[in-house]
Amino acid sequence: MAATALRVRGITVDFGGLRALDRVSIHAAPGEIVGIIGPNGAGKTTLFDALSGFVPCRGGVWIDGVRVDHMAPHERAAAGLGRSFQDARLFHTMTVLDTLRIASELRMKKATAVSSLFSLPASRVAESGSTRYAMQLVELMGLGQYRDKLIKELSTGTRRIVDLACVLIQRPKVVLLDEPSSGIAQRETEALAPLLLDLRDKLGCALVVIEHDMPLLLSVAERVYGLETGRVIAVGAGEDVVKDPEVVRSYLGDDPAAIARSH
Repeated sequence: MAATALRVRGITVDFGGLRALDRVSIHAAPGEIVGIIGPNGAGKTTLFDALSGFVPCRGGVWIDGVRVDHMAPHERAAAGLGRSFQDARLFHTMTVLDTLRIASELRMKKATAVSSLFSLPASRVAESGSTRYAMQLVELMGLGQYRDKLIKELSTGTRRIVDLACVLIQRPKVVLLDEPSSGIAQRETEALAPLLLDLRDKLGCALVVIEHDMPLLLSVAERVYGLETGRVIAVGAGEDVVKDPEVVRSYLGDDPAAIARSH
């Protein structure tokens, strides 16, 4: 278990009489990029919600060998699970640098409320360290020219990069990315793949990515899981999974003409 950044076994989620996830099992190694694909309603975001602790589930979730499925969302984050959402939920009147410094507070263990209130040495050291790491991430994420800009002044794509930086500043072992290319310009999408690969190489965390942009996903993912109606129907190399008959059928239905046009 300890050699695996993320291990998920038999995750099942029921909403009343509807089974949204049915014994889903996935894993990701440290420094690996794993893709999740499937049509709308396949259970992709529900899977992320279950892993993050936002919906109750049955089954097991381990982060870096530690079982976390009994933990609250903030405890899972402290254990090394990071997550971005489809909508970047940031404070629009804060600068990029201040946004990252605020996001780093989860890791500022020595800065207690009392030490921060009276500006004691432990608090000053912790805040100085958070500022240094925020500056490093600004450079790593290519945000240097936006460092002092307000969030509301940024494009959608740049806000998504800031949102991702807020996750990474907490030094997660695993990062869940929910459609990072959604709603951003084509040039920003093209810049996303090199950024994800660079983060993988420099930070060593596992990235699990839900993505509908297949060229983007196939250019970065080392392994892909195909979901349909809450079940894993295919797993393997991306090029093989997108050609899997069950995956093709899940996207296009059983119409032979539609399936023929996809090849």
